[in-house]
Amino acid sequence: MHQRADGLCLSDPRGYGIRPDLPAGLFVSVENKCMCVCLFMVHPQACHPSSRHIRAVQCSSYNNQPFMGRLYEWEPFDEVPGDQRCELNCRAIGFRFYVRQSDRVIDGTPCGQNDTSLCVAGKCTSLGCDEYLGSGKVMDKCGLCGGDNTSCRLVSGVFKHSLSKIGYHKIVEIPEGATKINVTEMVKSRNYLALRSRSGRSIINGNWAIDRPGKYEGGGTMFTYRRPNEIRSTAGESFLAEGPTNEILDVYMIFQQPNPGVHYEYVLPSEKPAGPQQEGQDPPPLPDNQVPVVQPPRRPREHNWKLAGATECSASCGKGFRYSIFHCVSRLNHLQVSDALCDSSSRPTPQEEACNLQPCPAFWDIGEWSECSKTCGLGMQHRQVLCRQIYANRTLNVHTSRCRDLERPEIASTCQLKICSEWQIRSEWTPCSVPCGPGQRSREVRCVSNVGDFVPDEECNMNLRPVDVENCDRGPCAKSWFYTEWVCSPQCSAECGMGVRTRGVLCLTNHISSLPLEGCGNERPADSQVCNNGPCENRIEWFTGPWSQCSAECGAGSQQRSVVCLMKADEGFTIMPPYECSSLDRPLSQQSCNLKACGAKWYHTDWSACSKTCEGGFRVREVRCLSDDMLSSEGCDEQLKPPGKENCSPEPCVPHIDENCRDKYFNCNVVVQARLCVYDYYKTTCCASCSRLTHRQPIHRGRS
Repeated sequence: MHQRADGLCLSDPRGYGIRPDLPAGLFVSVENKCMCVCLFMVHPQACHPSSRHIRAVQCSSYNNQPFMGRLYEWEPFDEVPGDQRCELNCRAIGFRFYVRQSDRVIDGTPCGQNDTSLCVAGKCTSLGCDEYLGSGKVMDKCGLCGGDNTSCRLVSGVFKHSLSKIGYHKIVEIPEGATKINVTEMVKSRNYLALRSRSGRSIINGNWAIDRPGKYEGGGTMFTYRRPNEIRSTAGESFLAEGPTNEILDVYMIFQQPNPGVHYEYVLPSEKPAGPQQEGQDPPPLPDNQVPVVQPPRRPREHNWKLAGATECSASCGKGFRYSIFHCVSRLNHLQVSDALCDSSSRPTPQEEACNLQPCPAFWDIGEWSECSKTCGLGMQHRQVLCRQIYANRTLNVHTSRCRDLERPEIASTCQLKICSEWQIRSEWTPCSVPCGPGQRSREVRCVSNVGDFVPDEECNMNLRPVDVENCDRGPCAKSWFYTEWVCSPQCSAECGMGVRTRGVLCLTNHISSLPLEGCGNERPADSQVCNNGPCENRIEWFTGPWSQCSAECGAGSQQRSVVCLMKADEGFTIMPPYECSSLDRPLSQQSCNLKACGAKWYHTDWSACSKTCEGGFRVREVRCLSDDMLSSEGCDEQLKPPGKENCSPEPCVPHIDENCRDKYFNCNVVVQARLCVYDYYKTTCCASCSRLTHRQPIHRGRS
């Protein structure tokens, strides 16, 4: 008996297999002829850690069946091509061969390790977004599983207007209910994007203050403000938000240089036609033969609202507000009672009163440093410094005289990203490229950074680059045949049987060239020669096939190839059992591969031990979102986050029974009722009855 992911315990009287009364898409593992059924797609961690994988169980069922005259113990063999993943391939434990025990695995077996696809009728079937196998449903652009992209509409455009006046210019209006918001400057510039609500509240870059890149709440959603600051980056800044917004928002450009264009887009729900039942309609008239029910007279109120003071001022300076507070009190004794006893519709509206009107002290608001004016060597950078003052929850620009008592921060500074790189000659001149006549020689010239790393040539001054190629002359050449040593000499191209060996033959004159025969005479030396190393004896070698495609479209995957033991003879090749080649190094049949990065993914540790061994407990694990370089990230889908806590050990606690603990008195129930078990004499004489009382008391207290 094992526990299913939803807490229901199941067993399989047949030993193993898919229960016919269970829904499709369940992962089944079998151990000791009991079946652990887990909702593999939703809660793969619900299987007991000791449960073996279903493939291991299916392979182990062949342990008692002779294979080629002897018994083996079998384990799953997964190093097979993708179209064979739903076959039952098992490897003999301790040996280097595997056998296809069945052309298909049991329905519900995962196609591979850490694979959410399942084998059904011998085919690998994937999971749709509706979590049904083989449904083929995917998310549409509106985020609807199996949708046809009609439940929403995309609004997009480009703001390309030419501006002339420095300051804030409205670009676009983001309506209420917008999702998938993306406002991006098409090319990096000295302009800035700004965002504020219709109520006038600044969300990003308001009141001539440039905010740092980060996350900002506004309009009922969270905006991510990005401003690339890399030296070579040409990307502009942007606003991104998932939405939906709960009010209209306005996007502005703080204009300082010609507008390079701003692209914006967002998604809105499709408008649905109003139903036949409209809100606000008058109730239908009563028939002529019916009279409205007379309302009973209202009872006099026993409680009413009473002014009890005011709130604290919302600001310590620069104009705040306080609001009146009303309590519900009894009309008889004027004591405060629960607000639920008073009529909420008659509660007085809190009155607003301005307070702490004295201005707040002015302060220097410091912007971010600009990029360094030079990529290497000494340069300059600048930043904006404004005198500002807070009033009525708004930050205003004021004259610099109000900050005269404060030390003004520097607005310019020297900077140096790195020391400039320089040219270095890394090798001597090579020998002349020809043995005679004119040729060329070269040497290695590299651009080297101040820390000794090779960097692109563009980081060094190209006008100062040393010459790395020059001409050379080895004198006149004589006309004669030149030839190399025999290739494979003194061996043949074949290790046994007939083969051939070759060499290069050239006619050299005043420059290297293959001339007609009359240039060096007609007796051209032979460039090939037959050779024979004797008859071929039986030779055993490993032979490999081509690598399969990578198993993962992104991130770490694997690829396989077939490795076969063959015997080579004069009459051809013969397939041999793998152990015949056991004395030779076996080529790899599987290797890792990585086509491209996947982005951030959820990682988790193993489960901790259960907090209790019975009567229900819990266990925990740590779950983190990590990027491709194993750093913490916020790019994972929260809906796909694996759980970090689950229940465990639901079995009831069974007390240990001591065979020596027996009742020696015929009427021990009287001893228990008289509460005499606290005494050692009765505890020993009525050991069994007193022990049952001890184990029963915690349950009794828990139900009281």
